[in-house]
Amino acid sequence: MTNQTGNPTIMLIAGHWLGAWAWDEVLEHLNVGPDRAVAMTLPGLEAQDAERTTRTLDDQAEAILSVIAEHGNEPAVLVAHSGANAPVSLVIDRHPELVLRVVWVDSGPVAAGTVFAPDLPRDVHELPLPPFEFLAQQASLEGLSAETLERFRTRAVSQPAPVLRQPVELSNDARRNVPTTLVCCSIPGAQVRELAQAGHPMFAEVAHLEHLDIVDLPTGHWPMWSTPRELAAVIHDEAARPTRAG
Repeated sequence: MTNQTGNPTIMLIAGHWLGAWAWDEVLEHLNVGPDRAVAMTLPGLEAQDAERTTRTLDDQAEAILSVIAEHGNEPAVLVAHSGANAPVSLVIDRHPELVLRVVWVDSGPVAAGTVFAPDLPRDVHELPLPPFEFLAQQASLEGLSAETLERFRTRAVSQPAPVLRQPVELSNDARRNVPTTLVCCSIPGAQVRELAQAGHPMFAEVAHLEHLDIVDLPTGHWPMWSTPRELAAVIHDEAARPTRAG
């Protein structure tokens, strides 16, 4: 059985060190009404928040749910980039009925018990954006100009340590029934499938998804800057896909 809402809210949620500003170029190309696409900054990534280093994954999940509530508590399309996968996985687990589809941008759902930085020293309160030489060893910078990297450096906000230390607690198998799209950028979709089937910890949860679509968008880990027009087109198309009910 299929179910499709005509104009769902599309929520854009960027990964570590990023806020709503990271989606500016995508929003310029996203061909939907002005009230349908919402870019948000997660708690802990607001530079002016005096208590931001105390924010948790729970705070971030609740903030996402609050934005959905502001749009009438109608099922939304969640677009999650990179490290936004932890709070979005919590939202899908707690309220799968509020997620029409999730679109993972060079990311994917996390498994229960996942901790991003379990060895982070207790006296560390935040994690700043590392030097790009180090970051490039962890994620592809392909397609990013010197100007873009400078903007990234200037606008990045350090990740609050509680977000990085908190285990992701999941218990609702209904999360795996939410229609899902993987937008594969730095790793091809075929390789992601192979890693998931092999039980690789980073992709193990993918193997359990009931309704999975994969879209390849070859570029680096930050496609909102390297290929914003193409990413906007993918998001538009995926948000319009029929979704399964029941």
